Amino acid sequence: MSYRTLEIWKLARQLTITIHELSLKLPKFEQYEVGSQIRRSIKSVRSNIVEGYGRRFYKNEFIRFIIFALASNDETADHLDMLFESKSLTDRELYESIKCQIEILGKMLNNFLDAIRKHHNAP
Repeated sequence: MSYRTLEIWKLARQLTITIHELSLKLPKFEQYEVGSQIRRSIKSVRSNIVEGYGRRFYKNEFIRFIIFALASNDETADHLDMLFESKSLTDRELYESIKCQIEILGKMLNNFLDAIRKHHNAP
């Protein structure tokens, strides 16, 4: 099995692509400010899922990286809100779609974290 089979990774991957494309369409000054931050935070979600999975034989390490992924997901949501509130992102439909996907990913990460806590067995 690979991290690539995880639904949380698949959604994080899709969000990474969507947010990267969105960020390149922002006003120039935002591409280097919040645009850069939102790209880094969503990439961190994806990377922490992968790193946590790589440490899956160590329950506490696995948990720690999924918590990092959750925190980065929250950070991504805040950056998205900031872009919309400041009118750097004006497409309400796109904003709401991405916001919904981020919320779904947060719920999935929380459920995944609960499952690790309850059902993880040492090798």
